[in-house]
Amino acid sequence: MTIMWVPPTEEEITELLKRSKTVAIVGASDNPERPVYGVSEWLLDHSHFQLFFVNPRLDKLFGHEVYPSIADIPEWVDIVDVFRNIADVPTVLDEAIAVQAKSFWLQLGLRDDVSANRAVKSGLSVVQNRCLKVDYASLLLQN
Repeated sequence: MTIMWVPPTEEEITELLKRSKTVAIVGASDNPERPVYGVSEWLLDHSHFQLFFVNPRLDKLFGHEVYPSIADIPEWVDIVDVFRNIADVPTVLDEAIAVQAKSFWLQLGLRDDVSANRAVKSGLSVVQNRCLKVDYASLLLQN
């Protein structure tokens, strides 16, 4: 039997967001013009997540340490939230699998079914082409 990625339901995404505590933001940026900057800032202010920023070219962001790789994060990572070029997704997935992250989230505009299938086979839940901020706001803060 082949394990294939299937888009999660709204209920499954809601449960994923509720049970997750830590998020690695891969591709963090200190450029306010980049979507990752606004999403990160919003999540810091409005979510229950502990955020870990990943970018080998930065030291600090929003007063928080920035890590060169997912492996350098000193805590267990629930969600790996990817803001990288689609060509980088397989490498980021390798890191997520290596640290035994629970979920692999590709931000709006990113979809890689080959990597998604590999992630599912490795035991990760996968969300593709969705914004963590938008889903958090609409699914957890709607009431």
